[in-house]
Amino acid sequence: MAQQEKPLLIKRYASRRLYNTETSDYVTLEDIAGFIRDGREVQIVDLKSGDDLTRQYLLQIIAEHESRGENVLPVNVLNDLVRSYMIPGGGVMPQFLQTSFDMLRNSQSQMMENMSSMNPMAKMPGFEAMQAQQEAFMKAMTGGISGGWTGGAAPEKEKSEGGEDLDDIKKQLAELQDKLSKLK
Repeated sequence: MAQQEKPLLIKRYASRRLYNTETSDYVTLEDIAGFIRDGREVQIVDLKSGDDLTRQYLLQIIAEHESRGENVLPVNVLNDLVRSYMIPGGGVMPQFLQTSFDMLRNSQSQMMENMSSMNPMAKMPGFEAMQAQQEAFMKAMTGGISGGWTGGAAPEKEKSEGGEDLDDIKKQLAELQDKLSKLK
């Protein structure tokens, strides 16, 4: 199994400290949230009992973000979740949510494939900058689902995964739009 496919194992000690088994250091809930935002699956287990505590800690991460005023889930969705647990057998809400997130990920993958080099637009000047911006947007959108945006002040200068400044990408996109409007 490839390293990225294997969940990152976090062990909880009796002192309630969380230990990253890959880097051999202690981590916080915010560190775990960062791993998840970066696309990494995690598994949190109690060192002594071996119990899987992942669900408990993921819910705690969401609760902490909500308590800081970051609206992770709308109130009506939270109400529906509570209602779904009142239905005998748990209702269909968990399966519905799982299917919805799977569809979102598949749509994102399909959109990125459509923007690949097989697309005739890929030869257009500035297309790579536009594609990088789209990828950053999709990452922000899916990161928002898991708490990617913290609601705080914007950083001085955001960087894309490739290291380019998002401001530069925005400028390139504006130039591309200007060129396209002149072609019309």
